[in-house]
Amino acid sequence: MALKSSNKTDTNTYELEVTVTPEVFTEACKSAYMKQRKSIQIPGFRKGKATQGMIEKVYGEGAFFEDALEIVYPEAVTEAIKEADLRTVDQPYDLEVPVMSKAEGVEMKFKVTVYPEVKLGDYKGLKAEKLPTEATDEDVEAELKNVQDRNSRLVTVEDRAAEMGDTAEIDFEGFVDGVAFEGGKGENYPLELGSGSFIPGFEEQVAGHKVDEEFDVNVTFPEEYAEELAGKDATFKCVIHEIKTKELPELDDEFAKDVSEFDTLDEYKADLKKQLDEKKAEDSRIDLENKLIEQVVDNMECDVPECMFENRVNEMLQDYGYRLQMQGIDLNTYLQYMGQDMEQFKETFREGAESQVRASIALEAIVDAEKIEVTDEEIEAEIEKLAKQYQMEADQIKAAVPADQLSADVKTRKALDIVVESAITE
Repeated sequence: MALKSSNKTDTNTYELEVTVTPEVFTEACKSAYMKQRKSIQIPGFRKGKATQGMIEKVYGEGAFFEDALEIVYPEAVTEAIKEADLRTVDQPYDLEVPVMSKAEGVEMKFKVTVYPEVKLGDYKGLKAEKLPTEATDEDVEAELKNVQDRNSRLVTVEDRAAEMGDTAEIDFEGFVDGVAFEGGKGENYPLELGSGSFIPGFEEQVAGHKVDEEFDVNVTFPEEYAEELAGKDATFKCVIHEIKTKELPELDDEFAKDVSEFDTLDEYKADLKKQLDEKKAEDSRIDLENKLIEQVVDNMECDVPECMFENRVNEMLQDYGYRLQMQGIDLNTYLQYMGQDMEQFKETFREGAESQVRASIALEAIVDAEKIEVTDEEIEAEIEKLAKQYQMEADQIKAAVPADQLSADVKTRKALDIVVESAITE
């Protein structure tokens, strides 16, 4: 196998011509015959007993050409790309095979999409506003209120109508143009008023009604809802069976003992302050990095191949589906529940995928520009960090993450550090 030619045909696109010798292709035809012979039957021979020559005599010399091509193709493509010194970012396409015979071998040509050329702009001395890194007293009180809310209990209310913030146990049935629609009925459903879990306007109309009261809720389905209901007016027949309200615990030393390892409320609040300070500092760091990387991306010149965005979208979709699966939910079932098809759902990842791809390209360009290298000690430190993060052994991390990926991640982190450390923050 040999590379015959490599020509740039468009931005990020090359066309390669490759030859496969007659000897190699003939051997591939023999391998294809050996794989298929047990399933081939021709007149005068028991099934699986016909020779390669007899089969080719009956069906033609090209009887095994297609399967032989599949055998030689992967290695031919890999060697050609390596010889052409190209870094591809997607599978080859537009395959043409003008010559294919035992006498002449194979000539094929195909196109590949390559990693884009990058022209870096400014990436040092960038300016960005840095968010506060310390929690305020208001932050601590808000978090304390959240903990108080999480430790509340629901108590039944009997002497008043439902209010926003209550949980109303309701029966409901939805109708469009007087006809009940599928999925629009529920019984004894605990609806937290103000949670925003139902159609906009629904929960507000439940508020104000009492137990055993029958009433109508009139809403309009959002335009992005399931196609058969999107934008349509609907009426829900409802009745409340029970109303519950939250009863909050007192914020005192006993509360602190119940929800933490501390004996007093003051000690607990001091610990909350420490935790919130750490989170604020981390959030501030991430926000600053994002602002600076956005500037680096805006300053660079790069025509990113569409397939890089598509590949990242598919990776994010696969990861999302895996996380749903871990919760016992099938992705297609989830999409039906959300009233979306796969293409609509994929589009929700598009903006994030584009940002991630461009940021990755920019940081890799900085790695090259700064000639960043990594030491064995830095690789080991990265392994230890990942092991702690995922609660795994270091050897498990080494087995799961390729060494070159670990090296690339450390280089990228060092490139980002250069951008951040040289930045002028306000």
